[in-house]
Amino acid sequence: MATTDPIYLDIFKIFLIVVASFIIIRGAMFIVKRTGKRLNLDVTLIQVLNEIIKYTGIVLTLTIVLKEVGINITAIVLSLGIVGIAVGFAARDTIANFISGMFILGDRSFKVGDIIEMSGQSGKVIKMGFRVTTIITQDNKVITIPNSSFSKNVYINYTAQNTRSVVLDINIPYNNALEETISLMEEVASKCSWAMAEPKPKVIIREMTDTGIQATLNVWSRNPWKVAEYRSQLAKAVKEVLVDENA
Repeated sequence: MATTDPIYLDIFKIFLIVVASFIIIRGAMFIVKRTGKRLNLDVTLIQVLNEIIKYTGIVLTLTIVLKEVGINITAIVLSLGIVGIAVGFAARDTIANFISGMFILGDRSFKVGDIIEMSGQSGKVIKMGFRVTTIITQDNKVITIPNSSFSKNVYINYTAQNTRSVVLDINIPYNNALEETISLMEEVASKCSWAMAEPKPKVIIREMTDTGIQATLNVWSRNPWKVAEYRSQLAKAVKEVLVDENA
């Protein structure tokens, strides 16, 4: 009677371990996601829990596989202690990203769904991991930012507050009736469908130049994602006022 080669048995056993681990990890992540939605947990927290499950599962699976093939785990741990300095130096960026990610989560400086800007790039946060944060821009570009960048650079969270100011710089010609022009611009701005009733649109005079009076029109909105679009609409409306006043 033929006997099965032990090597093939070991390979089959390792295969079963890996497949079972994959199923368990995916199942646990699915349960966390479903439970999190049911309990209305923050999306960021759900993603972090899934990251913990994934990496913990990978480490445990690797440990079990190594043990099955007869590799001494204790010896590996001791060896890692010897080469720890070299490994730490090589992985310093990864470690820095991990630590920065933990600080971001602890500080709650932003979360999934927020609109942030850093180094001239702005977009909506769609994923937060231990190493990187992923944002999507208004033109659907996906940008991956190392978490350590947030500790080195200044960034803006446009959705930290519930409202966002749409700011439009204006040059009012001297031959326009100043008070009437300001009143008309504020009235036109208040009629925009997206403009908030409070605070009311406000024109602020900044300085007087050779070409006219430099002013800023501030209009508040509850949708920070469409500020550029709203500014364009506002510019068209204000232009009509300046043309009529200058006619």
